[in-house]
Amino acid sequence: MKLIQPLDIINWFKSQPKSHILTLALSILWLSLLAWLAFFCNLDNIGLIDETEPLFAEAARQMVETGDWITPYFNGETRFDKPPLIYWLMAIAYYLFGINEWSVRFPSAISATALMCFGFYILYKYGYYYLNSQIYTPENKFLMVRLLIAWIGAAMIALNPETIAWGRIGVSDMLLTGCMCSALLAFFIGYASQTENTHIPQQKNSKIIKHKVSDLPHDNQSSKTTKSPRLNKWYLAFYILISLAVLAKGPIGIVLPAMIIGSFLLYVGDFFQIWQEINIRRGILIFFTITFPWYFIVTLVNGKEYLDSFFGYHNFERFTRVVNHHQAPWYFYFLVVLIGFAPWSIYLPIAIAKTKFWQPCYWHSKPRTEQLGLFAFFWFICIFIFFSISATKLPSYVLPLMPAAAILVGLFWSDIIINRDSMSTQTNKSEDNSTQSSVNPTDNSVQLVPRLIRNTSKSKGRFLSCSVVANIIFLLILALGIIYSFNWLDRDPAMPYFPEIIRKSGLLIRGGLILMTTAIVIGFIWRKKQTSWVWSANFIGLVACLIFTINPMMFLVDQERQLPLRQLAKTIVEVRQPGEEIIMIAFEKPSLVFYTRQPVEFFRRATNAREYLEKIVPKDPSGNVVIIGYPKKFIHVGLEPGQYQYLDSRGAYQLGKVPKNMFLKGHSKINN
Repeated sequence: MKLIQPLDIINWFKSQPKSHILTLALSILWLSLLAWLAFFCNLDNIGLIDETEPLFAEAARQMVETGDWITPYFNGETRFDKPPLIYWLMAIAYYLFGINEWSVRFPSAISATALMCFGFYILYKYGYYYLNSQIYTPENKFLMVRLLIAWIGAAMIALNPETIAWGRIGVSDMLLTGCMCSALLAFFIGYASQTENTHIPQQKNSKIIKHKVSDLPHDNQSSKTTKSPRLNKWYLAFYILISLAVLAKGPIGIVLPAMIIGSFLLYVGDFFQIWQEINIRRGILIFFTITFPWYFIVTLVNGKEYLDSFFGYHNFERFTRVVNHHQAPWYFYFLVVLIGFAPWSIYLPIAIAKTKFWQPCYWHSKPRTEQLGLFAFFWFICIFIFFSISATKLPSYVLPLMPAAAILVGLFWSDIIINRDSMSTQTNKSEDNSTQSSVNPTDNSVQLVPRLIRNTSKSKGRFLSCSVVANIIFLLILALGIIYSFNWLDRDPAMPYFPEIIRKSGLLIRGGLILMTTAIVIGFIWRKKQTSWVWSANFIGLVACLIFTINPMMFLVDQERQLPLRQLAKTIVEVRQPGEEIIMIAFEKPSLVFYTRQPVEFFRRATNAREYLEKIVPKDPSGNVVIIGYPKKFIHVGLEPGQYQYLDSRGAYQLGKVPKNMFLKGHSKINN
């Protein structure tokens, strides 16, 4: 393979028009700003969040410490919940940046950023094909049209609550989403590029028009596809990325793409042709070359225990029955998408309707380059239905459908923003034609066309107006919900005073006022019939909410919930002697294992902790144990203040060192 030399890059830049260099620089700046706002700003400003994130962080640290990169461990026990890719990437980040929160979250942040950039590229390349073919764009604005579509779509891929949340936390969900969704985008580029030369934009009379090589339908165009014995580079990327998705979270990394692509191809009638086109045999070889070694070795090392835990419990059982009490009603994911993709979710119904997915004949006549919207629809709906059927339900499960939702809504708003002037011009022309045609009432064919255009335009306008009104109402309800949310916040035993603290901080009122202001601005814009600015108002409101409410609130949650554990972990590291066991009597907080770098025995009930200590103490009654828990747990375990060494208290927790002989049977009585 010929490598790109620095001189080639320099020559390429010299050959580009200044306008292209400027737009490239602006695009890089825009994507960098989005990535910083959504994923990297204050990435390590808060500690690891219990209870899931520290499990991944510690398993990766154990790999670095032990050198065992095959079997993940946490707290001295095997951890078969997820495949190794997330642990490997965290471990590499530990080597590069040190063992800290930044390294833990870096794989998620970079996965989200890469997905956003990939989404930008595909929208720049194919998004403009989706625009209304009856509306033309002046030649000198063509580049900006393509860029605007990509800028809008990239912003929506990055800036939605669900993606922001999982792009800033060190778990495997965003890595799976990044790999799997990038694989789907790579597939579509490969799919569309095979016939791209039969449907390209041409310049004519300073207009951008769509020129088809053949007047025959899509089937005829497909026959002109250039078949090459070599595997398309984008199909190659697709196979590599789904392989990485399977290494990130298991079989779901290939099951979902297979469902999405299969249903899409069956719908457009290209299934058997694409089956040959993608060179499935070579793809299978690539897939097993990447995935098989680790799965084979880990099974060889751990045997049936691994197979039962990973494939049985964490995959099959999660789909067929409720695991860990994660059950929810059938409409659960409607609420998750509504809130997790806010505020853009309000426009999903109209964006989906714009795809005309119920008209297969319409799509059969469309070339591949115009099918991005339909592909995004199948991507969205397959994932939504799959996890709605699943017995176990969690908000993170539908994270991979968020980029599809962003593409759908991004294409919709691009059409509204870019074509607002052209649409009004066309409407006026239609009205003029209607007036002229009324002179000759016998010419029914002339009268029918402008009337149809007017009716279609009015229908779209009504749907858009309803969506804008729903947008305003949704923001107002959300604002009121945030302002008064402290009244129904659950009292977490780890931060019992948090509802009162968050109320006094003013953050809830600030967030509510930002959303109310956004709703008022959108209402004003709508009344002025400047609907194309609604997207910008939503974008600014979301960014303001993120900067001035969500980020400060997360810092406050960390101060109340996680900081006390980090402080006590530091005290444990300072005072603990070799051989002294650490016991936590409270809700399990895995971050204590990560920050102390020591194994911890967790007990929810004081009686269980007492039974454990009475069992191990007779073997070696000398020395001490370090106990951390709520103050009342010390009493429940049978300890009075003078019977142990008080070390520290932080937040809701107390730390003490207890002589082992205090737990010899008959020494003290348990208070239940």
